[in-house]
This record gives sequence, structure tokens and C-alpha cells, in this order.
Amino acid sequence: MLRALVFDFDGTILDTETLEFRRWEGLYRQHGRELALADWQRGVGTWDAFDPWLGLPGEVQARREQVHADLHAQIVADIQAADLRPGVREVFVQAQAAGLRLALCTSSSHSWIDPWLAQHGLEGLFEVTATRDDVARVKPDPELYLLACARLGLPPAECLALEDSLNGATAAAVAGLRVVVVPNEVTASQPFLPGWSRLDGFAGGLEALLRAAGVTTPS
Repeated sequence: MLRALVFDFDGTILDTETLEFRRWEGLYRQHGRELALADWQRGVGTWDAFDPWLGLPGEVQARREQVHADLHAQIVADIQAADLRPGVREVFVQAQAAGLRLALCTSSSHSWIDPWLAQHGLEGLFEVTATRDDVARVKPDPELYLLACARLGLPPAECLALEDSLNGATAAAVAGLRVVVVPNEVTASQPFLPGWSRLDGFAGGLEALLRAAGVTTPS
């Protein structure tokens, strides 16, 4: 029986991941370097797994503070101009109509996600949230997902995680949730486990998610 959907944020609800990667990729190319997607993917959905500064020339690293400020401003501007991933709003509406509870589980902080939720009119949508502010270890550790389930008062087996990255899906699976991977442009080539359900996007709505996960909603 399924009672809740637990969403990742970055890359799943709003594709900040691809926008950020493209800006870093551009910075590398300005300095005659190539940013390998496989290297970048190691850091998606977690923290401190990949340091992109290490691949840049020393003169760039010497100006790191200003370069980072400029790059961050560009990334934020890109995200401000972006919409949610196609179909995800419809999934929220359909899930609520089906009596499913909604939670948010992210390795990002409240200071990052709250403004984006507000911009897209999603304040108050999620019954509970679990962020990096709340735990000692972020994804791929299961702590965030276990916390989200505890705050919902539900066993992990009654929750379905929607994730875009290998780190996120690993965290959810280890915590005992069912997982549907909905990757984006940056994460699509990650080595997701064969046992994890996968969809290319949210266009099929809640029905497609449930069919992929092989679960039923409360009657």
C-alpha cells in the first residue's frame, strides 16, 4: 500500500542540476579545460563528493572568491528563468486528489530550496521536509529518507521516492522506500540499478509513476 510520495528537489522537481553543470562546463571551456560529466555526476545529490575547482587553472583558483560569486549569480539567474520539470505540477495535484501525502527530502538546505518553492507557488505543499540542516549525513546515506518517513509517521515501505540521481536513489532504497528514478539531462547516463523503476519524465502523471513502481494507493 502506498501512502506518501517523497520528492527530491534539485534535478527532480526543478532541474537546477543541468543548469549548474552547463555554467561550470562553460567556465572550464573558457580556460581550455573539459569538465567530464562522469566526474560531475559523482557530486549530484550529495555534498563534497566532487570539487570542480580542482580541474581549473591556478590563476582561476587564485581569484576563486570573485569567480565563484560571478558564477553563482549566473546560475541563480538561469534558475530564476526556469520552470518546474514538465508534468510535475500535475503529479502534485493528482497525488493530493488520490489521498497521498507529500514530503520533500533533499541534500540541499532550507536557505536554497525555500526561495524556489516560493517562486513557484509551492509553499505549504509538502507536509514534511527533510533537508541537510536536519541531519549529520546527506544522501547517499539513508538518514534524510528515514527522517522524512519518521516525520510522516509512516514506514518506509509505504512511501515512494522520486529521485533524479544515483546518490538520491541509493539513499531512498537503503532506507527501504520504493524508488522511481526520473533522471534529467545530466543524470540520465548514471548507472542506476536494474531493479529501480525508471521514467523519462512526469508526462504520464501519477498513473505512470504508480505503474512503474508497481504500487497501489489507499482505497
